[in-house]
Amino acid sequence: MTIQLTDAGKRFNRDWIFRHVNFTFHKGRSYAITGPNGSGKSTLLQSIASSMNVSEGNIQYAIDTIKISEENIYQHVSIAAPYLEVIEEMSAKEFLLFHASFKPLLSSVTIDEIIKIIGLEKTADKQIRYFSSGMKQRIKLAQAVFSDANILLLDEPCTNLDATGYALYHQLIKNYCNDKLIIVSSNDENEMDFCEEKISIMDYK
Repeated sequence: MTIQLTDAGKRFNRDWIFRHVNFTFHKGRSYAITGPNGSGKSTLLQSIASSMNVSEGNIQYAIDTIKISEENIYQHVSIAAPYLEVIEEMSAKEFLLFHASFKPLLSSVTIDEIIKIIGLEKTADKQIRYFSSGMKQRIKLAQAVFSDANILLLDEPCTNLDATGYALYHQLIKNYCNDKLIIVSSNDENEMDFCEEKISIMDYK
């Protein structure tokens, strides 16, 4: 799996968020998009996810030499971000079951095992609306990490997590994401310290 950006740029009205991005991401490697708050890291990540079209240039996706259309890339992408909400009327178990109905989870673990891994087994049947912000973030990470997808996109993945949550995050990456293409958008060193390559959004202004 590769994601190739060629002279990619995005603007809102007359303001360019990023321009002239030429970069290729490869499966099995991890990357960090860095930069100050409000600099456009999330916009670049959403463009890579194909949830937002670039204003110039293009983004191409391929498995080996077979190209994947922008309309179908969602099948290969999982994402966790603060602006993506969970369904609060569902329990943790119901939410993961619902998610698995349109994007399969890894076959190596069951939903009950996933809930135990993220430390929510005692509240598995409790509605998510009663969860703390940290518990909700654990569910967001779980649906992204355990999706059977080649590409894992993480936008500020440790938002609302305490020290135990940070440790869980790193354990999930280490145990379940070795063969994925990982891109982390963050300015927190502890969220991206495992990344092999860092890209500053400020280089593309």
